[in-house]
Amino acid sequence: MDFLTWIIVGSIGIYVLQGMEHRRRVRLLGAHLAPTQVEKLMGGLIEGYMRALDEKEPERRQQVWAILDNSEKTLADQLQRLADSFAQENAQDTRVSTLPLALPYFDRLVPAHTFDMREALRLHARAVRDACAPDGVDPATRKRMAFTMTAELLLLQHTCHWFCKTRTIASMRLMARQKTTYEQVLQSVSRNTLAAYKKLVGTV
Repeated sequence: MDFLTWIIVGSIGIYVLQGMEHRRRVRLLGAHLAPTQVEKLMGGLIEGYMRALDEKEPERRQQVWAILDNSEKTLADQLQRLADSFAQENAQDTRVSTLPLALPYFDRLVPAHTFDMREALRLHARAVRDACAPDGVDPATRKRMAFTMTAELLLLQHTCHWFCKTRTIASMRLMARQKTTYEQVLQSVSRNTLAAYKKLVGTV
């Protein structure tokens, strides 16, 4: 075979392997998400924050915030359950490449350029727990904490997409679905989250 044919064959091989690895990761993460309500609670919270901020009647707004307070605590518990469950997986299966492009099994060949999804989920579980609003906060603080929590949830979502695909695709999905850039999300999470996240995934 000539050189061009080898390139075509190699490209097809990489494409097939990428697809297999993507499906494996989706199944792996999905198996741990399935017993939880994490995805449902995340969507409900983000929509609920918008509803609370748009509510004009103070009494009704307070009722919405009270419901969201409970949802935050439930989500924090569910995320901890997810992190604990995923922590039982083998390290070889939970590595995530930090390269912008997907190369099949690169995470296993060059682990120095990866991060561990088990650690990432533990990080996000702590971040969401810390972002939960305490009882009795004033309206301005509650709004600020809702903004921070939204950023924490979007970063968690980004990490899950990164695990299944690549950072580039995760960032594109974030922009397409939430009209928000990866950089904006990083600027909006708590300082503790950002510091721990940078330490885990490297310079971002």
